[in-house]
Amino acid sequence: MCGIAGEIRFDGSFADSAAVEKMTAALAPRGPDGTGIVARGAFAFGHRRLKIIDLSENAAQPMADPALGLTIVFNGCIYNYPELRKDLTDAGYSFFSHGDTEVILKAFHHWGEACVERFHGMFAFAIHERETGAVTIARDRFGIKPFYYSHNGKRFRFASTLPAVLAAGDTDTEIDRAALHNYMSFHAVVPPPRTILKGVRKLPPATIRRYEADGSMREHVYWQPPYLRRTEDKDVTREEWRDRVLDALRTAVRRRMVADVPVGVLLSGGVDSSVIVGLLAEEGQKDLMTFSIGFEEANGEKGDEFVYSDLIAKHFGTDHHKIFVPGDQLMENLPGTIHAQSEPMVSYDNIGFYLLSREVSKYIKVVQSGQGADEVFAGYHWYPPLMNSNDVATDYAKVFFDRSHAKLATQLSPEWMADEDESFNLVTTHLMMPNAETPVDRALRLDSQVMLVDDPVKRVDNMTMAWGLEARVPFLDHELVELAATIPPEFKLNDGGKGVLKDAARQVIPSEVIDRKKGYFPVPQLKYIEGPFLEMVKDTLTSEKAKSRGLFQQSWLDQLFAAPADHITPLRGSELWQAALLEMWLQSHAV
Repeated sequence: MCGIAGEIRFDGSFADSAAVEKMTAALAPRGPDGTGIVARGAFAFGHRRLKIIDLSENAAQPMADPALGLTIVFNGCIYNYPELRKDLTDAGYSFFSHGDTEVILKAFHHWGEACVERFHGMFAFAIHERETGAVTIARDRFGIKPFYYSHNGKRFRFASTLPAVLAAGDTDTEIDRAALHNYMSFHAVVPPPRTILKGVRKLPPATIRRYEADGSMREHVYWQPPYLRRTEDKDVTREEWRDRVLDALRTAVRRRMVADVPVGVLLSGGVDSSVIVGLLAEEGQKDLMTFSIGFEEANGEKGDEFVYSDLIAKHFGTDHHKIFVPGDQLMENLPGTIHAQSEPMVSYDNIGFYLLSREVSKYIKVVQSGQGADEVFAGYHWYPPLMNSNDVATDYAKVFFDRSHAKLATQLSPEWMADEDESFNLVTTHLMMPNAETPVDRALRLDSQVMLVDDPVKRVDNMTMAWGLEARVPFLDHELVELAATIPPEFKLNDGGKGVLKDAARQVIPSEVIDRKKGYFPVPQLKYIEGPFLEMVKDTLTSEKAKSRGLFQQSWLDQLFAAPADHITPLRGSELWQAALLEMWLQSHAV
């Protein structure tokens, strides 16, 4: 787990190694254990290293293999690298390191672009070919590892974070109106290739792209599972689905144990993280460290779920750490949390993950986390109403969107308003693609392949890597997801959602954690903005920078300032926080 950066020139000039140095320096928190830059002619790569596998300098990056004529920068972890290494050794390759980075190089040389289809893991990488000058870039199936870039025709720059791309300079920082529409309507989800800024784009998940030396490009999507029922599964019972899911989840958790350092768990006390703890205990992991976080109450809403995380920690005898965040510490750490975001993310979970990661990083470098279970196994409240939908796009927008296109027009300043309903059009296009059998299947595919990537997954990567902590997400094991995609929706919707997963969990963890109301990472003080938090957001939205930008209509802001708690989105978010967070992010990164 690391940070990568680079520049490729297509106009015959040398790559700007100084720009790559600036991008690499901006990635320092992601890789506190080492740094390196390689610049040769038209390309320059930079890397910041977090040592997880092969702690020696033999695995340092950028990594070059002179015999193969390949140079790589890589961020992530290939969990099945030992098996792939054996296959490649049998094919005649020899190795100078013991990590997964070199395995990617050899795999690319041996299998070409198809190598990504063999990888179990999370990854973003760039590989330069000495003989042709071509560069191949790729991103894992769920975009767990980020890949941002700017491209002006003459040169292509990339980095693991959007702010790192900005650090190189010479980037168009005008706000993208379509992306702004997504941020305000699609619950702050801005799908690739867009970002909130016109001059920075991101590589879509499950995509591999090749740039030739002259700048010509081709790409393809290498993974897109069908959400269809298989004929051979028509008589599979609830118990058989349970057993299949449990077997696949056991494999997913076991895969993510590979490391040369200890692996812990972010334990919320919900089903998802609890079952990971249970399966790690099953695997015989001793002295397992678990970590939970809680916040002060506000408006009578509780700010922690320690009762459930305590129960699991006691049941499995983990080395448990509870972190409680008082209100003043929450305020004190909001600027750091916002600055750590590659893109503006409205979820209150950000501050929770940021502070939790800070504490966890004092003890270990790797954790497993429960993100993805709700999107894969139908845990959210908006799936059941879609079961018999005749208009899935309209019905999905009703339950998920923060506001309609018409309402947005009364809140954004006219000059920032998109001409079309960008968010609804985007969602409709994705929902109506072929190979999804039912409305629920369509929504699950959208949420797991689009929403998940640019909300929960991005949040966890940004907040953990701000403290040099690697987070692994077993529920996004692609074989587990492929299995889940074939399961009839009714088995997932059982028991108030995630039915088949709960069935599997009952084989592993106490029922008290399963038979409970669904929890979230609660941060009540950011939902019911008052006191010093209200003053902070007011100061932000009435600042000279905000006024000159003029994103929002003043009449709407005045309504929000007068009664913040009266303006809550359908997904229980604060409209005032959503507006303020965007402006705070723009100011934090001097946009």
